[in-house]
Amino acid sequence: MPAATDEIIRRMYESPPEGFVAARSAAIADAKKSGDKLAVKRLTALRKPTVAAWLVNLLALKRPELIDQLVELAEGLRVAQRTLQGDELRELSTQRRQIVSALVNEARKLAVAEDRGLAGKLPLGEVEATLTAALAEPEVAEQVRSGRLVRAATYAGFGEVPRPRLRLISGEASEAEEDEAEDEVADDDDAEEAHEGPSAREKAAAEKRRREIAERRRELKRELSAAQAAEKRADDQLDKAESAERDANHTVEDIDNELAELERRRTEAQAEVGRRKLARRAAEREAAAARRRVGDAEAAIEDLDADAPT
Repeated sequence: MPAATDEIIRRMYESPPEGFVAARSAAIADAKKSGDKLAVKRLTALRKPTVAAWLVNLLALKRPELIDQLVELAEGLRVAQRTLQGDELRELSTQRRQIVSALVNEARKLAVAEDRGLAGKLPLGEVEATLTAALAEPEVAEQVRSGRLVRAATYAGFGEVPRPRLRLISGEASEAEEDEAEDEVADDDDAEEAHEGPSAREKAAAEKRRREIAERRRELKRELSAAQAAEKRADDQLDKAESAERDANHTVEDIDNELAELERRRTEAQAEVGRRKLARRAAEREAAAARRRVGDAEAAIEDLDADAPT
């Protein structure tokens, strides 16, 4: 029942984060009882959001029309920057500040409505940073729109920044050397044409130089191919390492949350033990008083029986 699972997940990301782990555990247990393996898999993969991410999720889930405005403005900003329309860009930048400010204020209202105790303790700066990042990065905007953000996001500046590419310095230097060598050969040819013709030694030297350049080019191409393959392997290993690190961090976070929940329950249990102990002592006092009254009554009856006429 995907629809039911979607609704459960929605409620989990709408609710304050401190109850996320317990809600997820309960949902997984219910899914296991019903034999819904797909739901179990989906629920197990969920991660607890930070408070800032939860605030953004509240906006996406309860005020999606505001997030739609944000995404529409983001596209306008990107188009304006590509076309370098200064007046339009300034106007859109003003709208950006206004919309982000309004969204942050709305997120605060939604959070306080969920839990009045949160007023004054909200990471609104992280919320603003995340919404600003959503304006600049389409991927961040889609995460915000999903309502299942786990971490706050940041962005250093605006504009479509091309992904940095690594270049082999040795390759560039070698190409320069090759160009220089080819120029030298061309100069030699020109000089030869200015005379009656090159000598046999000069022809042999020029041919040798050409072969050396061709061989060096082949070597550099082999080195480049090997370096590119090594770069790809390193990138793959980096992706795997980063993914493993994220999973490990999620595990630690879940354990920390579970420990916090267990500590809270332990504190409550200790308080209950204290209350039970006080109740036991009160019951003991009442029982002792009752036994004294029983003894007094029995003694009075014996005295009465002794004084009665036979």
